[in-house]
Amino acid sequence: MTDLIDQPFGTIPALIRSHAQTRGACIALHDGDQAIDYASLDAQMDCVAAALQRDGIQAQQAIAICAANSLAYAVVFLGALRAGIAVAPLAPSAGADSLCSMINDARAQLLFVDTDAAAMLDEATSPASIRRILLDMHEETTAATSLAHWLDDAATPAPVDAQPDWAFNIIYSSGTTGTPKGIVQANAMRWTHMQRGTFAGYGPESVTMIATPLYSNTTLVSFFPTLALGGCAVVMAKFDAATYLLLAARFKVTHSMLVPVQYMRLLAHADFDRTDLSAFQMKFCTSAPFAALLKADVLRRWPGGLVEYYGMTEGGGTCVLQAHLYPHKLHTVGQSAPGHDVRLIDEDGVEVGAEVTGEVVGHSPAMMQGYFGQPDKTAEAEWFAPDGKRFIRTGDLGRFDADGFLTLMDRKKDMIISGGFNIYPSDLEALLVQHPAVAEAAVVGVTSARWGETPVGFIVLKELIERDELLHWINQKVGKIQRLATLQFVAELPRSAIGKVLKRDLRTRFADQFGDVP
Repeated sequence: MTDLIDQPFGTIPALIRSHAQTRGACIALHDGDQAIDYASLDAQMDCVAAALQRDGIQAQQAIAICAANSLAYAVVFLGALRAGIAVAPLAPSAGADSLCSMINDARAQLLFVDTDAAAMLDEATSPASIRRILLDMHEETTAATSLAHWLDDAATPAPVDAQPDWAFNIIYSSGTTGTPKGIVQANAMRWTHMQRGTFAGYGPESVTMIATPLYSNTTLVSFFPTLALGGCAVVMAKFDAATYLLLAARFKVTHSMLVPVQYMRLLAHADFDRTDLSAFQMKFCTSAPFAALLKADVLRRWPGGLVEYYGMTEGGGTCVLQAHLYPHKLHTVGQSAPGHDVRLIDEDGVEVGAEVTGEVVGHSPAMMQGYFGQPDKTAEAEWFAPDGKRFIRTGDLGRFDADGFLTLMDRKKDMIISGGFNIYPSDLEALLVQHPAVAEAAVVGVTSARWGETPVGFIVLKELIERDELLHWINQKVGKIQRLATLQFVAELPRSAIGKVLKRDLRTRFADQFGDVP
């Protein structure tokens, strides 16, 4: 198996077949109730691939999956890859009309859904005219075929020699704003991710908790290396802190990819400190800002290492912070990963040096081919160095210190320009959460008649405090330009499924309720 993963290029279906032949009785997938060993997984992938071919779906075409995490979801995804077919994993939370738009954009030939997603899609203004396969029911409906029935007469699939430049998946990501764009990740890009798994400690003895959605790149960069290297993936249908802790202790979980809000909820759970987490070797985090104080708490209370990845679904450069090795750098997102070239550029596209703030751009072996069917959007996401080297623009503002560690300032579009001065919301958020009454904070720019924009804070409290008292406290700690116009106390911050605060929603909420600030 080591020889296979060390090849310049290979595929995960080939690696799974190798595991099936050499260690077929070892568990590949578990959901807490049911398990699939490698021999069974390999056979089920064959059935899915054969059924897709029987239905006339060709290599390099696409299918879509819209469902909660499940073993069936994982099997269909992997079976499609065996047939050389790209997968568009879609977020059920996107809404019916948006999902139909994505299904059409991906030119998906089949749609795999669970009953909840199917019911939601029925609400679309213009439903996608595509055959549906139900992942979680054995009975037929007028609108869908059960997975079991669809697989009934599947035979052995014709072999497919997937090529490095073929699409592996199409992930729809709009960040927290804008129209979803299909990010095409090639087989070669995913192969790089799987090879990287050896450095993260994945192997045949690994047990990885899958606690984020399978439609997210955050999840897939942990899920695929686990199987590629022969480990076991424990798949949670939906994250819940109590269930996570029970499963982690039961299965002696060694690896997990989580987003910051999940770390926060786990550490706050009453059972955390009495749960046996001693099997953990490495924990990972990505997708949203990871506060230095929270990183420090994870290091103090949770066995095993902690690695933060900073990067984009689109690929490009990745920064890595090995928090357990650099506890004095927890305010950063780490250094450029090996083989990655991360730089900063100014508004004119000119590279800037250390200690200067600029937009983060990156180049690596793992880069998207482009946005599916949107060459103009692809061009907007690219920056080319003077020597012609291609980089992906992140839209994030950052600054390298003298040691090459990157500190993120903010999303470029989240930066507030008030009276001609730049205000970075993350600076204000970092101060707000230092107050003992504050659990979470988000700062956004709202329209101001006097300043153009002005900062407003949204606060989740952990103990009662008067609004004016907290506003006075924060405004005494910042410069005159940075002072918050007002604070809003909220029960929770709106977040995407992978934990990103939806600042657009906060700005809209404030405008709808209060209009402009004087």
